[in-house]
Amino acid sequence: QVQLVESGGGLVQPGGSLRLSCAASGNIFSIYAMGWYRQAPEKQRELVAGITNIGSTNYADSVKGRFTISSDNAKNTVYLLMNGLKPEDTAVYYCYAYLAGDYYWGQGTQVTVSS
Repeated sequence: QVQLVESGGGLVQPGGSLRLSCAASGNIFSIYAMGWYRQAPEKQRELVAGITNIGSTNYADSVKGRFTISSDNAKNTVYLLMNGLKPEDTAVYYCYAYLAGDYYWGQGTQVTVSS
């Protein structure tokens, strides 16, 4: 099993930036990929960005060019740098880890973009 602890959410004005962190512990050597999903009120959860254990990344079209996902293997931590934030980015952001056919989830962190 894997445990995920997120941090870094908050309130930011449009155009601002935030960095989310997700620290993994437990069976980290079996992790194939980590990343972030988000869920806005009354909307389905959607993939934001992911990174594999060999550094391959993918992004939702809506965040390409604004968000950057990265990892620090020494710290077992994945980061999501969010620039140029828009009100439509407002959501609860959930970190995930994928291993052995299962998804593991963090507790979620709220990101609110508002003036």
